[in-house]
Amino acid sequence: MKIRPLADKVLVKRLEAKTITDGGIVLPDSAKEKPQQGKIISVGNGKILDDGSVRKMQVKKGDLVLFTSYAGTDVEIDSAEYLIMSESDIMAVIEK
Repeated sequence: MKIRPLADKVLVKRLEAKTITDGGIVLPDSAKEKPQQGKIISVGNGKILDDGSVRKMQVKKGDLVLFTSYAGTDVEIDSAEYLIMSESDIMAVIEK
């Protein structure tokens, strides 16, 4: 299945949570925090402004992003978990 978000929405694949701390402690599933980083899988066309014009998206497919804790809506597509969120929920693009 292929998903194309509308307007200023993005489809994000959340990065996996750490299973071992930097100190070597193995974390059980109940102690893992959901990561606030992910990879953009698909983007909409952009935000529609009041005058009818479309503002281009600042992020693109493949970008690694940092987003707010409660951003987006969880969706399951072909047994994989994703988030659909507004571009405004994204705080930064991670550049390497």
